[in-house]
Formats: sequence, C-alpha cells, structure tokens
Amino acid sequence: MHSSEKSENTALNMNGQEIPASPSADLLRLHHSPLVRSLYLGAGCAALMLGALGVLLPILPTTPFVLLAAACFARGSERFHTRLMTSRYTGPVILEWRLHRSVTHKTKRMAYIMTALSFSVSILIVPEMWQKIMLAAIACILAFYLSRLPVRPVDNRSGAPSI
Repeated sequence: MHSSEKSENTALNMNGQEIPASPSADLLRLHHSPLVRSLYLGAGCAALMLGALGVLLPILPTTPFVLLAAACFARGSERFHTRLMTSRYTGPVILEWRLHRSVTHKTKRMAYIMTALSFSVSILIVPEMWQKIMLAAIACILAFYLSRLPVRPVDNRSGAPSI
C-alpha cells in the first residue's frame, strides 16, 4: 500500500492509532445555517460540561453527554468535532458507538467500576436513610441500563474488536 493510499483511508488519533478516515469523516455533517450551527455548538458545549461534571457526580452519566456533544459538534463545528473524535479519552468510545452501536468490554467494565465507587462513596456520605435508599435505587437502575449496552466481541489475535 502506498503512503498516499494509507492517508486517504485512515487517520491517526492522538495515541497514534489508526482509525478509519471515511467513517469518522462521514459523521461530520455541518448544518447549512450559521445560526443553527451556533445553537448546535452551544448545546454541544453544554453537554460536554455536563459530561465532565458526570465524572465527579454519581447521578450524572458521563458517556451519554459525551455522545450528545459529539452529535451536536458534528452538526455545529468541525473544529470541536475533530478535537472530540481525536481525543484519546473520548474518540475511541464515540467512534465505536457511532460505527457499531456498541461499547468495548473495557469501557463497560470501567463504567461498572466507576458507578460502584461513586455511588458507594455517596451512600456513605449522605446522612438521611431516604437519600441512601434513593441513591441505591438509582445505582441499580444505572447498572441495569449498563447491562443492556451491547458489547462487540473482541478478535482474540489482536485484542481489537472484530469488525
């Protein structure tokens, strides 16, 4: 394969890993109206901020807000969409979801671990019993939701999800 062919068919994320250029490029569909693009950009920034808060707050899920931000940026800002897609933290998760509507085993395992840790700490901190029960119920609902997320099988030879 010639180097020019390789650059047309793949792109590199910040880890230097190759990702298919055409599928991620196909995700970007800017709206024709500048006003609507600015609304999408604002909504994407708000979703990304909520996702960042979700890292610290157990009641706010991070991944859905990051996926929402990616969808908004795909319609509102090429620059922000590219930054999100090439980030080593968000890019692979978004690309996996957009291309295959699934998550990796590692992503799902980390979601379970972070949910258990954050809800456990929150349950220990809150003073009232009704708050503890409410947090436990929300944790159970979130665990049920996570269990329903599809996981794509991994190719045993390379460790990468099979296509």
